[in-house]
Amino acid sequence: MNERGDVLMDRGFEVVSAKSEQQINLPMRQTKSAAGYDFECSEDFVLPSIWKYKFVKIFKLLHKKNEVSDMEFQEANAVLKPFLVPTGIKAYMQPNEFLLLANRSSNPLKRRLVLPNGVGIVDADYYNNSGNEGEIFFQLLNFGVTDVKIKKGERIGQGIFVPYLTTDTETVPSKKRSGGFGSTKK
Repeated sequence: MNERGDVLMDRGFEVVSAKSEQQINLPMRQTKSAAGYDFECSEDFVLPSIWKYKFVKIFKLLHKKNEVSDMEFQEANAVLKPFLVPTGIKAYMQPNEFLLLANRSSNPLKRRLVLPNGVGIVDADYYNNSGNEGEIFFQLLNFGVTDVKIKKGERIGQGIFVPYLTTDTETVPSKKRSGGFGSTKK
């Protein structure tokens, strides 16, 4: 407890205020020895197949050794990107911890869903940020040939709280988070 009598908690999950009336489940571990907390999708979501987009024509042109213009490459890159699947959840933790977001092991094999960045990192200062209150999204890419329909409440990924270390000679950054997803880019 602090001097006001508030119970201080080390780490955990909350539903973001914008989705507080939507009956969203907090992430849970499924077994006693599970490291990860399973996250659910906060709403029905359709994850389109990447093969539906115009970038496929680039492969045809390259395969036939045809010239591909910069504009065609730009158009292909504009559509070939992951989707942000909402969870309605935010995570609080200690300043020397982060939440590692990982794919469910069954997603690539059974549903053809992958995290294009391999893992996600949610920093402690992402919690309650001004951009989106710290809502956690899973970046997913559907490499299957058909769209995947994700139902509200369906498990989409997992989060693992992890402590981290810093170097002895680090100059502590003075920059503060100014927004939500991707806000620390230069």
